[in-house]
Parts: sequence; structure tokens; C-alpha cells
Amino acid sequence: MSSTGARVLTAVVLIPLVVWLVLWGPTWLVAIVVAGIILLALHEFFALGAKIRMPGYPLFTMLCALGIVWAMAFQTRWERADAGGFPNWFEYLLGSPEFYLVFFLLGTASLALVSKRGMADALPSGAVSGAGVLFIAWPLSYLVRLHALSPKFLLLVLVLVWAGDTAAFFVGRSIGRHLLAPTVSPKKTWEGAIANVLGTILAAYVFSYWMPRLTVYLIILAGLVSVAGQVGDLFESAWKRGAGVKDSGSLLPGHGGILDRIDALLLAVPVVWWYFSKVPLPK
Repeated sequence: MSSTGARVLTAVVLIPLVVWLVLWGPTWLVAIVVAGIILLALHEFFALGAKIRMPGYPLFTMLCALGIVWAMAFQTRWERADAGGFPNWFEYLLGSPEFYLVFFLLGTASLALVSKRGMADALPSGAVSGAGVLFIAWPLSYLVRLHALSPKFLLLVLVLVWAGDTAAFFVGRSIGRHLLAPTVSPKKTWEGAIANVLGTILAAYVFSYWMPRLTVYLIILAGLVSVAGQVGDLFESAWKRGAGVKDSGSLLPGHGGILDRIDALLLAVPVVWWYFSKVPLPK
């Protein structure tokens, strides 16, 4: 089977499962799936780091990542609670995403001091671990918050990214001539990038029939998501280029690894969360 055929078949199998999970799955199940995706993505990320002799602290970073996802899920339970007052101090402490960030900072510093790798590895190992939290675990954890806010919002970000990626892939392969970033990703073209923007906006317009009072807001958001998603895609390509590999892994036929499939979400998800949590929307 060709790579394009494998890519399409993988999408045909996975997309219905993801849509079911988003629309009908409980938030706790979404949190479990998101945690699994983050762990797989971090595993691939640290494998890339190891190729350039920056191994990081994978187990500790993954532990903190699980804590962040747990805290995001706890925040949704707390926000949905009908009873007034705060949870007890122990739950409030462990249910705070910031707690796990502080724990990660202190733990990473401590690991650097006691590690047998030598002080020359302290900075690169800490940097790789920090990048794993900042660019993978933290942004993807907001998928849980988006689902709790509204399953429609979570489905929206996925649809926008899927539509943009699909449009860019087929337009870039068919008529793409002008390279977008040849030193980072030699196959991405300006034609594909423009198709990504237009495909994302079109998807937002179609989606607005489900959320009719938000049409203009969704179109504006689509532009932001397209730009953020493409920057995330190129950023992940830079990681692979630096490590000297074509794909981050081989878990998904036709797509490569988990990071290859979710790279656009790394920057798009925080944009969507900020947009729906901060921008005043019509009721």
C-alpha cells in the first residue's frame, strides 16, 4: 500500500473513534486518552533528544506530565461542582497544574545535581525535559479543559486542524512549487500553506452551522489556528531535522509517529483555549 493510501486508511479508522470519544465520552475518559497520547509523544520526543546526545529526564518528566493532566481534570470537576467553597487543602494543592510545574522545576534541578552524567549534561538534559513539558504536556493538557468547557469546542479544534492539514497535503502535493521553509521541511510549500488557511476557514464556516451565533468568531479563530498549527508543524519538523530523522516514530501507518500527527495541535490547542476562555462570546 502506498504511503498516501496508508495515511487515508489510518485516518478513516481513527477519526470516527476520536469523534465518538469527544462527543459522547466523559471528560475523565478524555483525560486518560490525552494522558496516553502525551506519554507516547514524550517518548518520541526524548528519543529525538537522545539522538543529539540530549537525553533529558524522561521518567520524571512523564510523571509530572501525568500530574498536569490529572490537575486539569480535577479543575474541571471543581468548576462543575454545585456546592460552594474550596476543596480541602490537600486536594487543592495536588489539583493545581502550577503545583506540578513547581514540582517539575525543583525535581529537574535536583536530578541535575545528583545525576552521574556530569555537570556538562545538566543544562541540555534540563532543557530537553523543560521543552517536553512546555511544548507537549502543558498545551495538550488543555484538551481536557476544552472538553469540559464544551465537547463542541474540542471537536472544533480537531476539525480545524484536520481540515487545514488535509488541504495543505493534497494541494501541496498537486500544485505546490514554492518552498515554504526548505531548510526545515523540504516538502512544505507556500501553496500548501495558503490551502491550509483557506481549508481551515472553510471548515470553521461549515462548523458554524452547529454554532450559528459564533460564525464571525469561528472564522477569526480559524485564521489563528491555521497559523499556530503550521508554526507547530514546522517546529516539530525542526526537531526531526536536528535529530536527522524523517519521522518521529512509526506507530501510525502513513503518518509516522504520534508527534507527527499532533504537531499542529501543540500550538493550536492553547490558542483555542485562550480564545474561548478569554474572548467575550455572544450567549
